[in-house]
Amino acid sequence: MLTAIVQGILLSAGLILPLGVQNVFVFNQGVTQPNFIRALPVVLTAALCDTVLISLAILGVSVVIVTIPAIKIILFALGIVFLIYMGILTWKSKPASSASEEAALSPKRQIAFAASVSLLNPHAILDTIGVIGTSSIHYSGTEKLVFAVACIGVSWIWFIALALMGRQVGRLDQSRTFITYLNKASALIMWGTSIYLITQLI
Repeated sequence: MLTAIVQGILLSAGLILPLGVQNVFVFNQGVTQPNFIRALPVVLTAALCDTVLISLAILGVSVVIVTIPAIKIILFALGIVFLIYMGILTWKSKPASSASEEAALSPKRQIAFAASVSLLNPHAILDTIGVIGTSSIHYSGTEKLVFAVACIGVSWIWFIALALMGRQVGRLDQSRTFITYLNKASALIMWGTSIYLITQLI
């Protein structure tokens, strides 16, 4: 039981901690929203999407989906187009002089973008299937459930912490210099990920 918990925590942390499109977007909203409560839509959406992906990976459903060539190609194509588009928008975006309701994304846009960067990133989906889905095969019954809860728990804690860290940075960075550089870095990460996906698709 303890082994399942520890492995679930370590595997999930290993997948979620590296800087990526999803993490940058959640952090960015933490910075730009007037308060943490206003960043909850992005936090909850990202965490729920991860919960769905992890659950599907552990249940083995996602493995069936990505092994169908046509679906895999469509998934990659959508992901590539979306990442390039989001990269352009992010690169061109100019942060306001201070966090305000006008500068921040609305709850609907937060949810839409968070769901997109979470579910239209084939690289992240395949990682979840390959690492968490494969590892879950070693467990059954209660141990598999505990393993799933541990993986999902890490995602929820991480996204909440990420938004809170972003909010603190937003308070300190009144000149918005940091968020400007963050936007540029985020765009480069998106384009880099899209290039990687293109090489995988070819």
